[in-house]
Amino acid sequence: MKRIAIPSLLLVLVLALASAALAQNVHRNAPAAHEPEPYIPGRDVPWVPTPQVLVDKMLDMARLTPQDMAVDLGSGDGRTVIAAARRGARARGIEFNPELLEESKRLAAQAGVTGATFIEGNMYETDFSDATVLPLFLMSENLDLLLPKFLTLRPGTRIVNNGFEFTAWDYDEIGYLSGDACGKWCVAYLYIVPARVSGLWRTDDGELELAQEFQWLTGTLTSRGKRMPIERGRIQGDVIRFNAGDMRYTGRVIGDTIVGQIAGEYMPRWSARR
Repeated sequence: MKRIAIPSLLLVLVLALASAALAQNVHRNAPAAHEPEPYIPGRDVPWVPTPQVLVDKMLDMARLTPQDMAVDLGSGDGRTVIAAARRGARARGIEFNPELLEESKRLAAQAGVTGATFIEGNMYETDFSDATVLPLFLMSENLDLLLPKFLTLRPGTRIVNNGFEFTAWDYDEIGYLSGDACGKWCVAYLYIVPARVSGLWRTDDGELELAQEFQWLTGTLTSRGKRMPIERGRIQGDVIRFNAGDMRYTGRVIGDTIVGQIAGEYMPRWSARR
């Protein structure tokens, strides 16, 4: 019987298909890329990932813009930093655990984001004075230890924390999510760093004396020889509001000066100097 030779081109094709099938099988059975498990111990708190839907909610609550510098203290796998960078902001993660630090760098490169950086460090000792937004997942005791540093940040800096509140500082806003996507982490708290206004201010026709506890204000206003208690006093970032007598005062704090308006007054503008 005469043998029929297989053309060499067909043989190459058969071998190529066999190799592809083998490679696909090897790929299918290969171990997946390592992903860190939740509750990895850290220096101060174990790492637990914030659900992505809550990350997005927190950045919405912070009104994050491309002009912001977002800093995450204890950034874990970097998901919050990456999400902030995707919105065009500059973002930095501070992480103590080297394994998580490398994972965050890998995920940022995979996402192709620019403006995201990660450094290894201790959140209590790291300088984050350039932050304008701090999207965090820290426990109350961590927040309280960091509070003195937070209050030195520029007025209007937004701090949003997953699940836990400061012990003494009342939040400015609370955000809720529902559904399975957020699991048991469905609440976030927003705090806005207030300008520091306690003390004596000279006004055009008297003086303003303020006592401050975070964003809440009390004190007295002396105007045209009349002394009146401050009521409903509040400062949000550098915006101040209070009632005195039957007038509603609003203003903006600019260093050692306040300029603003008076609702219901025939001369609506007012100013004060420290």
